[in-house]
Amino acid sequence: MTRIATISRGTDVAKYVMFSVASLLALLALSVTGSPVEVRNSFITVPMTRRLTFSNVTDILRHDEARVAAFREYSTHGRRADVPLTNANWGYTASVNIGFPPKTYNLIVDSHSSITWVSPGTTYVSGTGFNTKKPVELQYPGGSFEGTIFNDILSLSDELTVTGMRIGVAPTSHVNTYTYDGMLGIGPQLSSRGAIKKSPLDTMASVTDYLFAKGTISMPVVSIFFQPIYEGIVNYGELIFGRDDPTKYVGSIGYTDITTIPPHRELMRHTAGVVDCGTTFLYIASDAYERYQAVTGGTVNLANELLQISAVQYSALLRLKFYIGEEICSLSANAQIWPRSLNHLVSGVDGDIFLIVKGLSTPTGAGFDFINGYVFLERFYTVFDTDRSRVGFAPTYHTYSISN
Repeated sequence: MTRIATISRGTDVAKYVMFSVASLLALLALSVTGSPVEVRNSFITVPMTRRLTFSNVTDILRHDEARVAAFREYSTHGRRADVPLTNANWGYTASVNIGFPPKTYNLIVDSHSSITWVSPGTTYVSGTGFNTKKPVELQYPGGSFEGTIFNDILSLSDELTVTGMRIGVAPTSHVNTYTYDGMLGIGPQLSSRGAIKKSPLDTMASVTDYLFAKGTISMPVVSIFFQPIYEGIVNYGELIFGRDDPTKYVGSIGYTDITTIPPHRELMRHTAGVVDCGTTFLYIASDAYERYQAVTGGTVNLANELLQISAVQYSALLRLKFYIGEEICSLSANAQIWPRSLNHLVSGVDGDIFLIVKGLSTPTGAGFDFINGYVFLERFYTVFDTDRSRVGFAPTYHTYSISN
């Protein structure tokens, strides 16, 4: 089990939190047909656009709760974790061309699942699409996606094009309940096991797997780079395929794998969790959350269910540190609070300060105790290295910025 240790808040005694990212780093194996190309030893970048379309904090909280429930189902019962697909109003989309003539879809990037699919409102029509007649279904709290697998061309850029990629397509007769065009899966291939009806052991590879198998990229590595919101201005993100981009981070990347062993004095012991760009907040086990609340002095705001602190408490807020191998990733006081320029979206007013750390409904040791969501990932350059079964983090020029 891969573990990361984090230091507790508000005390000079180190207490540690550990989590596993094995579900994101399953070693993938597949065979994809395609014409030989020159292997790229450098990275290839795809821009992402941030979407911020929710009207209130309830949308985010319900979306997060559904994803948490799905992850817990997998960790507790060993069943495939299907993530929620509705109300995804906070995240990043990538422009993807599918089929021929190519049609552009704005797909939400999903680091948990390998499945790429398009919603029923997009009217998928392609002269190169091959209908496999294999039904695919994703069940999740609050709804489902049902469709058929097509093999078709998918292009992220002129350099990143694959043929014969498995893509889920919803029938146009279905009612479109989504506010986006679909999902771009960059997660582990094994996460899709069980989604293909009548073929429970079959899987759907991610675009990263296809690019690596084709030889377009030299390593099955994808990195994520986000920027925090500055004064309400929505910024961009990037997907980097093939290797890391050293211009996007500072210092070295701290990797963690199954050999990482934390110190013995712990806030949460032998815990498991995930890194997920589809979850907004940072979640920890209920008992760890109670300690975090105690040392920060935060009180739950009944209107938005977030911990609220005063300006004095904010000035005393210490860094929340994550020990990853030999590296330390620190969330500054500013990184631990909700963007104050967006307080109106969480039933707040000017001057309110809300923390972005939330508690799970289960205590430490329940089998699922930790989620590093988007609020963490926007502060650190993140590398998913499936070839070596590891995940890495590095600070960026925005890690300690005063943006919130």
